[in-house]
Amino acid sequence: MSAGLSREDAHRRLVGPGLPFEVDEVTVGGVTLRSWRNAPPSLRAVFARTADFGDAEFMVHGEERLTYAEHRRAVCRLAHVLRESYGIRKGDRVALSMRNVPEWSVAFWAAVSLGAIVVPLNAWFVGRELEFCLNDSGSKVALLDRARAERLAPFLDALALDGVIVARSEGAALPGAATLWEDALAAAPDDAPLPDADVEPEDDATIFYTSGTTGVPKGAVGTHRNICASIASVSYRVAVKQLCRGVTPRALGGSPPQTVTLVPVPFFHVTGCHAILAPGVGGGSKHVLMHRWDPDDALALIERERVTNIVSVPGMLLQLLESPRFADHDTSSLITVGHGGAPAMSKLAERVHALLPHVDAENGYGLTEASSLVAYNAGESYRRKVWSCGRPVPVCDLKIVDEDGAPVPTGTRGELCVKGPNVVRGYWNRPEESAQTFRDGWLHTGDLARIGEDGLLDILDRAKDMLIRGGENIFTVEVENVLLDHPAVLEAAVFGKPHPVLGQEVAAVACAVPGKTVGAEELIEHCRARLAAFKVPVEIAIRQDPLPTNAAGKILKRQLQDELFPESPDDTVAGEATAEQVEDGTPKP
Repeated sequence: MSAGLSREDAHRRLVGPGLPFEVDEVTVGGVTLRSWRNAPPSLRAVFARTADFGDAEFMVHGEERLTYAEHRRAVCRLAHVLRESYGIRKGDRVALSMRNVPEWSVAFWAAVSLGAIVVPLNAWFVGRELEFCLNDSGSKVALLDRARAERLAPFLDALALDGVIVARSEGAALPGAATLWEDALAAAPDDAPLPDADVEPEDDATIFYTSGTTGVPKGAVGTHRNICASIASVSYRVAVKQLCRGVTPRALGGSPPQTVTLVPVPFFHVTGCHAILAPGVGGGSKHVLMHRWDPDDALALIERERVTNIVSVPGMLLQLLESPRFADHDTSSLITVGHGGAPAMSKLAERVHALLPHVDAENGYGLTEASSLVAYNAGESYRRKVWSCGRPVPVCDLKIVDEDGAPVPTGTRGELCVKGPNVVRGYWNRPEESAQTFRDGWLHTGDLARIGEDGLLDILDRAKDMLIRGGENIFTVEVENVLLDHPAVLEAAVFGKPHPVLGQEVAAVACAVPGKTVGAEELIEHCRARLAAFKVPVEIAIRQDPLPTNAAGKILKRQLQDELFPESPDDTVAGEATAEQVEDGTPKP
C-alpha cells in the first residue's frame, strides 16, 4: 500500500477527460444535465458484471451464505419464471415486499433485468397500505415473505394480481392461489442465462413509494439512468476513499480487497437499494444482513465477518460506539462508517475518531426523489462540521431559492433544489404533484438549507410537514388524518419527539370533541390498526381546550412540541437549528 492522496488529488486522478469518472453532458426530456460518461447504461448491465465475481461471497443472512454464482443462478431462474409463467414484459410492474433476506435481492435483479418496473414496498406497511400501493402501481405480480403475505391475504380478492410468490413461508398456509418460492423456481432451468430484454437508460426501473402531502403515498419513478448515475456516484466516492488510503481502485486497474458491508437498513429504501445493494453488486461487495438493529449483534457481526463498511443513521452509530461491549469486540476491520437520514449529533465525530481513529467517517444527504446520494461530507470537513452534508457529488448541481424560486445569496437560508441525472422523472400517475416538485429539471426538495462560503451544504430544517424516524420519512398530515377519523377527536397535531437513536419518534396532541372523552391508549390503538408501526405515535397528549393557532388559523405545532418536549442544550443538533444558531458553523443552544 502506497502513501495516500489528499481528497483533492484523488478527485483529480478520477474526474476529467479520459478518466474513469469523466463527466459530460446529456439531454433528458429537453433538460441538459451533467452525467457520468462511463456509468452503466442499465441495471441489467450492472447485473451482468456479477459474472466476474464467481464464488466470492455475496450475502450473509444469519447462518446462510450465498455466493455471487448462486445468486446469479437464482436471478436467472426467477427471471424465466416471471417471463414464462406470469408473462412479465418490459414496463410491467412487479411488487416486492420482504424483510432483508437474500430473496429480496434475487427478486429485484430478476425483475429489473427483464425491463420490468420493481415496486419495493415498505415491509412495515399494514395490509391496507400494501393494498393501496399495489392498486396504485398496477402491479401484476407480488413477491412477498410470509409476514407480508399474511397481512395482504384479506385484501387479495380486491387486487388485480396475476400471481403471488411467497418466500420463507415456513410451512404456513398460503393465501389464495399463491405459489411457494421454491416451487416457482423449481419450474425454471437451472443454468439458463437471463431471458433476452432490451433495456434502455430512460426506461423506468423502480417505483419507490414515499409519504404524500395529502396523506396518500406517492410513487417516485426512477429510471435506469437515475439509478445507474447513483451507482456511479457511490463508486466515485469509494474510489476517492481508496486513493486516500493508498489503495488503487478497480476503476484505475487495481484489485482492492472485497468490501464487506453491514446492512442494518432496509433494501426497500433507496439507501439500502441504490446506495448499498446496487453499487455493491456492481463492485463485488459482500453484504452482511441484520434482521433487526441491535448494537451488540452488530459488533459480533463486525468481528465475525470482518466488516469493512457500515451505513446507518446517526443514532445507530452512536449506540454502537456507546455499547458497554464495544471494547470486547475486534473492530479493526472497519474502514468506513457512513450515516444519513437524520441530523448528526455534534458529539458523534468526537466519538468516532476517539474509538475508531483508523476509520474514514462520512455524513450523506439524499432522498427518494434523487435516487439516494446527492452530497456527502468526509475527511477534515467531517471532523469540523459533522452535521453538515458536505459537497455535492460531481454530477449534481445545488441551488438555494427563496419562496418565489429566485436564488438567494451565499449563506442565506432557503429551499434546497437539486439537478442531476439521478433525479427521478416524477411521481407515478401524479401529474400535478410532479409539476410542483420537478420544475425545469430542478427537484424542489422542500428542505430548508443553506450553502456557506466554504461550499458545504447545511440542512437547517425538515421538509414541510415531515418528520424522520430512524430514516423513515413520515408526513404528519397522514397521521393527523387517522387521528381525526376517531369520533372523539376534534383537532390533532403531530410532530417529532426527540429520540437518542432514531432521531425522532412520532408524538401527537389531540383535542377532544366537547362532551366526549378519549384516552391516549385508545387513540394509539386506533392508529396502530390503520398505520404502519413506525408511523404510530408513541405518546399522545389529550386536551379539552382548542389547540393554539396563528392569525391564519394554522396550529402552532412548534409551540406544542416545545411545551411537551423541550430539548436540553446538550441535545441540540445543527440539523434542527435555525440559521442564526449556526452562524459561525458551531451549534448553539
